Amino acid sequence: MAERKRRLAVVLFIVVSVLGGYAYEAIQQRNQESVQQPAGVLGVNGELGPSSLNSENTVLARDALRELEVKGRAPKTGYTRSQFGEGWGSAGACDVRNFILRRDLTSVVTKSDTDCTVLSGKLDDPYTGKTIQFQRGANTSDDVQIDHVVALSDAWQKGAQQMEFQARVQFANDALNLLAVDGEANGQKSDSDAASWLPPNKVYRCMYVARQVAVKQKYSLWVTQAEKDAIARVLSTCPDQRLPVVSQPLRV
Repeated sequence: MAERKRRLAVVLFIVVSVLGGYAYEAIQQRNQESVQQPAGVLGVNGELGPSSLNSENTVLARDALRELEVKGRAPKTGYTRSQFGEGWGSAGACDVRNFILRRDLTSVVTKSDTDCTVLSGKLDDPYTGKTIQFQRGANTSDDVQIDHVVALSDAWQKGAQQMEFQARVQFANDALNLLAVDGEANGQKSDSDAASWLPPNKVYRCMYVARQVAVKQKYSLWVTQAEKDAIARVLSTCPDQRLPVVSQPLRV
């Protein structure tokens, strides 16, 4: 009887050791995967995508804001949309508008595998916080518009006049400066800076002004004192807000 108990104890020890080894390997593998694929790398609407926040970016928006030049708004003289190119540029086989729609919308349906024109999709609008069911059509396409986070007119009056034409074209088609948003909210914003317009969705304001700072830093554009003060007030509520980066910049 004692010998049988001893053998049973040995068998149980071996089984527990093997199962423990498998469990340890599973935990190690899961931990390794969590390092290789860090959580929290989110896009502008909380989705993984090419406009995601880089988890390795340590630049605080408030620090970058301090580095921006502060000057008065220059005259709007000479501004036209064509100063930034004629309409949307190309992003590979896509035009930039459809590229951004595909990036920012979910449940996207395109014309075909080779035609990237977006026919429908769902937008979780960052500016208003509401959900928009996008449907391409003469009376519905404008429900979702592509906003220049730093408006072209604002850029023109704060340094873009001195930029080369091709640099302005790149600015107008830069994915860092583009968001798919509610058409009505985009119309209300128009060419305002942060001193005169902020998204009604207060949850998004920190990310919004951080994106404006990132764009102005990238293109060496300045801010007015009122604009800087408005951005600073927003960032005071989120001192750890990082600058966004685009991991897949467009080539136009």
